[in-house]
Amino acid sequence: MPTIFTKILAGEIPAHKILENDKYLAFLDIRPVNPGHTLVIPKQEIDYIFDIEDELLKGLIVFAKRVAKGVRKAVPCKKVGVMVAGLEVPHAHVHLIPIIESLTELNFALAKSMPQEELAEIAEKIRKNLG
Repeated sequence: MPTIFTKILAGEIPAHKILENDKYLAFLDIRPVNPGHTLVIPKQEIDYIFDIEDELLKGLIVFAKRVAKGVRKAVPCKKVGVMVAGLEVPHAHVHLIPIIESLTELNFALAKSMPQEELAEIAEKIRKNLG
């Protein structure tokens, strides 16, 4: 059964895409912990991150690094935190979460909905700062 991420990849569900290539996609979380909260996924649907083949996993981290640099330039924050929980959607993904004040912000209980217009504006700022 296709996951929500597979549906995003297929264009069946809209997303605020940040960066995409033939193997990976980065897009904004629609319920961000903080503005700029971005999800990075491999296009290959694999449930558990540590089941990803080594080269694909290395590439995922390098791709996420590029996106994190863009997030940090676009969203005022101390750093961009990285989380991998893997329980929300059965498709491996990395959360890039801007840390504004402290590590306590790396908490999915803080996630909240944002208007699509705000998400679109943040996505554009990040894309402009990818370098």
